[in-house]
Formats: sequence, C-alpha cells, structure tokens
Amino acid sequence: MHRLVIQAPEIATQDLKQLARLSDAHQIEAINQRAFKLHGAHIDNEEAVADFCESNQLDYAFIPEDLGVRDIGLVVMDMDSTLITIECIDEIADMVGIKPEVADITAAAMRGELDFRESLTRRVALLAGLPEGALQRVYDERLKLMAGAEEMLAGFQAAGAKTLLISGGFTFFTDRLQARLNLSRAIANVLEIEHGKLTGRVNGDIVDAARKQAELVSLRESLGLRREQVVAIGDGANDLPMLHEAGFGVAAHAKPKVQAEAPYCINQVGLEGVLNYFR
Repeated sequence: MHRLVIQAPEIATQDLKQLARLSDAHQIEAINQRAFKLHGAHIDNEEAVADFCESNQLDYAFIPEDLGVRDIGLVVMDMDSTLITIECIDEIADMVGIKPEVADITAAAMRGELDFRESLTRRVALLAGLPEGALQRVYDERLKLMAGAEEMLAGFQAAGAKTLLISGGFTFFTDRLQARLNLSRAIANVLEIEHGKLTGRVNGDIVDAARKQAELVSLRESLGLRREQVVAIGDGANDLPMLHEAGFGVAAHAKPKVQAEAPYCINQVGLEGVLNYFR
C-alpha cells in the first residue's frame, strides 16, 4: 500500500478529491499548506495520476505507506543547480568575461550531449590565470541555497540520516557548504592553484557520473543500508546513475532528459518537497 504525496504552491481541494478518485485513496491528510498525502493510493493507477498532475502543475510521488523519515539513513546530493541555485563554474567564468562560452558547455553536458569529463576539462582550461580570490567572490556574492534546502537537511539530519554532497564542481565550494550545513561528507574536484592563480587544470580524478554512483554505493554499503533507505537528488545527466542507485532518486528542477528518466521529480516546490515524501 502507498500514500500519494501531492505538492504545489497552491492545491485546489477539487484536485485532491479527483486524485483520490484516480488513485483509489481513502483519506486525504495535510502535511502543510503546500503538501498533502492521500492514504491507501494504488500505484497501478500511476499513469492517470501522472497525466492529471502534469496538466495541473502538481508534483506527485507514490511512497510506501509504512516508510517514514526515520527510515532514511542517507541523503546524497548534487551541488550546482541542486543544493545551490547557481552553476559555480559559470559564475567563476563571469569573473573573466567568458560566462556565455562556459555556460554553453555546462548546459550541453547537463543535458547529456557532451561527455562530462571532457566538458569539465575544457571549461576549467578557460579559467587559467584567474586569481584565486575570484572563487571567494563567487561564494560570497552569488552562491545561494536552493529554496527548501535547509529545511530538508534539518529534517533528515534530525532523524539521524547521514548526508553526502558529491559534485562535479569544486572543493572550494563543497568544503564551505559542508561546514555551513553540517554535512557528513563532501566530495568534489580540486582546482589546481599556483602562485595564487588557477592553472586551468584539475588535480586528481574528475568526479563524474560513475564516481557519483560508486560513492553512493560505497557509503550505502558501509552504513549497512538498503536501497529504500537512500535518497539521491540531482538535476543533470551526470546524476542519473546515482539517482538510479537510490531507493528514491529525485530529479529536482532538472533537465528534460533527467526528468524523463528519474524515478521521482520535483518541479513545483523547493527541496523541502523531498522531506515531505516521508513526513
């Protein structure tokens, strides 16, 4: 048996009643003003529910009725355009006036049109000579958390879940976010810096889709967790293998390819919507 979680900035009562009919749910319960759960929903009616929700701009998720927030032991997140609102490398590039060129490569990689490792190498090479201080400026002036990020993390952390931030971005940002948000672990690429300037190279192996997937599996196994105890959140094509390794792989405001292939999607609400699945 499942509960059907419905979320949006505004939800009409008649829409909830129609969804209860479509899913054969027997009870409607408010989580908060932007989220409701329909108990006893039948997942074999998902196609009709999905069509209705798409037409009415509602996020939906079928969640096992007996699963609560304390059952989630690990939350794994991408950083750029997932936990935070920006693509850090695009904003770094803006410091030297080449944001459009870099952003085009970023967008193509996130859509799955370019190999991520190749795209990152190309983008980082364009940053050669940039003063290290530009990274701090991006963090201070442009980096903002995605709506609902702190609420989501606080809820999972209070229930005992470990948190992993894993990014194809850079440790300069993930390290600061780890400290700021009390994350269990953070993994990202290391920008090579010499004499206070970026060299245009990355130190060590690049964090790509395979690495994200492998790190999730490794941490899941070391914690002794089952797949259904793991949540993963991302927005780009390089997040898809990671999302498929989690019991709950969520495409958050993601690229079309990712939305089409991810098990769960959030488009209408912030990251607090992921926590609402389990409330």
